[in-house]
Amino acid sequence: MSSLEQNITPYSKAIVKLLKSPVERTSTVWDDIINYQTEIQEYIGQIGLELIVKKEEGFAFVGQLEDSDGNTLGLVTRRQIGFETSIVLVVLRQSLEEFDSNPTQLATEKFITDSEIKDELELFLQEGYNKLKFKKELDKYIRNVVDLGYLKVVSEKDNETKYQIHRIIKEKITLDTLQDFKTKLQEYVESV
Repeated sequence: MSSLEQNITPYSKAIVKLLKSPVERTSTVWDDIINYQTEIQEYIGQIGLELIVKKEEGFAFVGQLEDSDGNTLGLVTRRQIGFETSIVLVVLRQSLEEFDSNPTQLATEKFITDSEIKDELELFLQEGYNKLKFKKELDKYIRNVVDLGYLKVVSEKDNETKYQIHRIIKEKITLDTLQDFKTKLQEYVESV
């Protein structure tokens, strides 16, 4: 028996996947995450991480534990995403919130096309913001959001891309964060 075989647990693959990215219910390790939540938390807790499982939403991920001052061990590096990409994230989060608040909505997943994202952004951006420059580089900002894992490409046809908004965006951009960003954007626009 090799050293690897002696040291792995039934949930080792689940931990490896969680350390790389969020895991969705369609993953081969989803059942392991559900069945071994306590063991996984004990294991990753030793390095300052916590397991967050959103069973109803269909995904799990790891977050950093913080001390009373808000400090972490720094295992997961925070990335600067830029103001323009932040605007796209805020619009997507707002769109998901509106989708979830619609009581007549039967679907559970929110899909959006790149042209719908652009239309939403047009309504969101206030006068005084440099819309021309923003529109010119918008495809790049949308790709950034895909790379961050908040949008998943579902289909591409006729120069139109359809995306699914990943529900993890609700964990990363709370309603308070959404309101703070809108306030800061309004202050920025008024100062220009």
